[in-house]
Amino acid sequence: MRYVDGFLLAVPKRKMEAYRRIAQKAGRIWRKHGALEYRECVGDDLKTKMGLPFTRLIKVKPGETVVFSWIVYKSKAQRDRVNARVMKDPWMTTMDPATMPFDMKRMAYGGFRVLVDL
Repeated sequence: MRYVDGFLLAVPKRKMEAYRRIAQKAGRIWRKHGALEYRECVGDDLKTKMGLPFTRLIKVKPGETVVFSWIVYKSKAQRDRVNARVMKDPWMTTMDPATMPFDMKRMAYGGFRVLVDL
């Protein structure tokens, strides 16, 4: 069964273009090493009245927006192999968390077994 890594983070709107460039490169790296899909989505309709809005969940500050991302793999075992290769990729080893266009400490992340796949 497919496996998904999911991410939720707040990105300053003024840094969205820098984030897009990094995400685009990261997507190519993950796909090169075997990920089936790589998606990065920017919040658009976030003022919901139902449930807990992402903006409140991630504690968005003025001037920030929400990014919701996921990576799809064939299985959890394949995810582990892909991520091990990604972490050894030369581009990844040069990344400095201090230069990221978002606060990595506020990023939510988790691995998920697919429950429904239509």
